[in-house]
Amino acid sequence: MRTILAIITAGIMMAAAPAYPHTGDGLRGEVNVTIVSDRGSAFLVIPHKDFWSKGTHVMKRYLEAEKRENYGIIVRNTTNEKIGVVIAVDGRNIISGKRSDLASTEDMYIISGNENARYDGWRTSKNTVNRFYFTDSDDSYALKTFKDSSAMGVIAVAVYRERNRTQPLSQLKMQNTSPAAPSAKSGAGRSASEAKRDEAAGTGFGDEQYSPVTRVDFVPEHSPIQKTLIKYEWREVLCRKGILACEEITSNRLWDDSEFAPYPPGYRDR
Repeated sequence: MRTILAIITAGIMMAAAPAYPHTGDGLRGEVNVTIVSDRGSAFLVIPHKDFWSKGTHVMKRYLEAEKRENYGIIVRNTTNEKIGVVIAVDGRNIISGKRSDLASTEDMYIISGNENARYDGWRTSKNTVNRFYFTDSDDSYALKTFKDSSAMGVIAVAVYRERNRTQPLSQLKMQNTSPAAPSAKSGAGRSASEAKRDEAAGTGFGDEQYSPVTRVDFVPEHSPIQKTLIKYEWREVLCRKGILACEEITSNRLWDDSEFAPYPPGYRDR
């Protein structure tokens, strides 16, 4: 038996994204992943790829990040089964902080059938997390703490079914709070390479929040039924890559002229 963290939040709504059957009997229902701000709205998401790989349904999306905005990862399990979710942000497991490959041997959260959960930060104890917020990569938790930029800008959720699906689960609800995100660090004094890296978005280690969990026994299958990979970028980067259509707004020759007549070139130099 593996000891896993269970954390449940009820009553959270989000847009649906279908999950598909694993090998063998099907997963009846959906497991949905949504990234939301503290304002309650979901960030803009652009579908990218949707495919199967060795029995795992993989969904790739782009997301428009908003600098210094706190965010949460909402997972809605509309199946009747208990599931385990391995969640990594910028390549680091959000429970342990360790490098993540989304493997079944990693720390994971448990969600009962027909339940929802929201994950707001890096777990620092049984009762606390430190908030996720969008920031420059140099200010990210992964780079500042672990010097790791190998999966910068990716929110990843792997969904595992339970190998033995008859075992009961003890759950604990958490209380959500919405502290303000810390201010971004100054960019003064950075080298050319650091300045180039600065255009990449990352996730910071924000304010502490109360978030109690309990440990339960859960034996996951070896392979995930589903992976959701979300690449978050600043708007200007998405525009430059052509992910978003960001045509410049052209001025109107007759409508947008100044109210007054301009001086001729050099007139005030005489």
